[in-house]
Amino acid sequence: MSFVPKETIEVIAQSIGITNLSSDVALDLAPDLEYRIREIMQESIKCMRHSMRTCLTTDDVDTALALRNLEPIYGFSSDDPLRFKRAAGHKDLFYIDDKDVDIKDLLEAPLPKAPLDTSITSHWLAIEGVQPAIPENALVEAPSEIRKFEYKEDGLPIDVKLPVKHLITRELQLYYEKITDITLNKPGSIPFRKALVSLATDSGLHPLVPYFACFVADEVARNLNNLAVLFALMRLVRSLLQNSQIHIELYLHQLMPPIITCIVAKRIGNRLSDNHWELRNFSANLVASICQRFGHIYHNLQSRVTKTFLHSFLDPTKALPQHYGAIKGIEALRSRLIRLLILPNLEPYLHLLEPEMQPEKQKNEMKRHEAWRVYGALLGAVGQCIHEKVKVFSSLLSPSTRVTSRGNGKAMIAMSGKRKASADNLMQQQQQQPPLKKLATDGPGGVVPMNSMSVDMQGSTGGFSTMMGVPTMSMARQVSNDNAQGREVGDQQRKVSTTLAQAWKDDFDAGNLVSSVVELFGESVLPFVPNPEACMFL
Repeated sequence: MSFVPKETIEVIAQSIGITNLSSDVALDLAPDLEYRIREIMQESIKCMRHSMRTCLTTDDVDTALALRNLEPIYGFSSDDPLRFKRAAGHKDLFYIDDKDVDIKDLLEAPLPKAPLDTSITSHWLAIEGVQPAIPENALVEAPSEIRKFEYKEDGLPIDVKLPVKHLITRELQLYYEKITDITLNKPGSIPFRKALVSLATDSGLHPLVPYFACFVADEVARNLNNLAVLFALMRLVRSLLQNSQIHIELYLHQLMPPIITCIVAKRIGNRLSDNHWELRNFSANLVASICQRFGHIYHNLQSRVTKTFLHSFLDPTKALPQHYGAIKGIEALRSRLIRLLILPNLEPYLHLLEPEMQPEKQKNEMKRHEAWRVYGALLGAVGQCIHEKVKVFSSLLSPSTRVTSRGNGKAMIAMSGKRKASADNLMQQQQQQPPLKKLATDGPGGVVPMNSMSVDMQGSTGGFSTMMGVPTMSMARQVSNDNAQGREVGDQQRKVSTTLAQAWKDDFDAGNLVSSVVELFGESVLPFVPNPEACMFL
């Protein structure tokens, strides 16, 4: 008994033009049709398995028919699923509902668009961690569960977007966990040093920068009693700052508070032997480098840092280690801030600090040690200011521009020893000449006066050397150039007058600065004055 009914055989016969097929013949053909269909399906399944697929397609059936030397079936290559309809009057008879297409409508229909050629193009998925807004990159819309609406008092809705979840690769997660673990547990080991080198040179760390910033802020607040961990955290921040491939300026608002905390914290470490002074110095230099590098981007960065240091320095309720950190922070920001912030308050502050350094008035040895540390910080800051001030003054009076004054108020360049010797030799030769020859070489203008040898602000004895024993034509050319030389002399006189005025002002300021500081610190400040310039103030 075949599963193919005789009605199916009759319908197939009618579709090919056979209308007089008897029922007995249809019953005999049904088992053979079933055998042929099973054979084709088995071959199709073999083709599917050889193609490493689990879904049977029309291509597999076509391949099976080709293996049997049969013509493939046409018209079944569409991706749309086939629609079968039940034949009227027959329970188990189905047929494919083929839509009749009019050739006239097909010819009058517009032509479809030509398919695009297959090609490969490249575009940026992300540039330095930021996804560019181009048509190739799909816009990342916030999911509905992280969007909410709030309403103002006037009833207008406000679309509030909650933070979007940040996804990073598994490799970066393992890298972050390894770095944080080494920083907290092995701050002085060789792997930690290698980790610092990696942080300073690796170019793919930008997605981890916000996590490192939060890590530093949290751990500094949590480990104020652990000096080794604090120092390791500051070295981690320095390595991130040295990495030119990441944009760490976007996270300075998270990094600056923990760094300044390591400078002006009241107490760092839990042991008396902890050298927290070195940590304060290191963090102060770190803040100075940040201000120098990113001050042009954030114009109020240095002013806000300076206000914090000044508040800690002038607050008498603060502890002495806090004063030390504030002084070191101001010192790291260069001598201009030292002159503006420390020097005006130096004398009253030393009067308050002096009792803390004396054993008779301060019995606590630790307090005295802290007071002497603050005193040393003040001495170093003031010494740096004096050193730079004296260097600026000495540069104005360098040998290339040093001038001497004459009794008539005119400034002249001092003659070098070699040229002065040559002028003396010429004077001796002139004195040894006979009187008649001497008058002849003097020219029609008479004897050249001695003060004409030094041409004002020209820095040479060219006037004397060209007037001694030269032809009359050279003297004429010399006279023709007097006007141009006069203008040059006037310009040079104005320049030297400005230089002298600035030098005298700096001399006055530097002298007052050195004398006032020597009165406060004594001879301890003299080593900061360079030896060549010390003679100007002694």
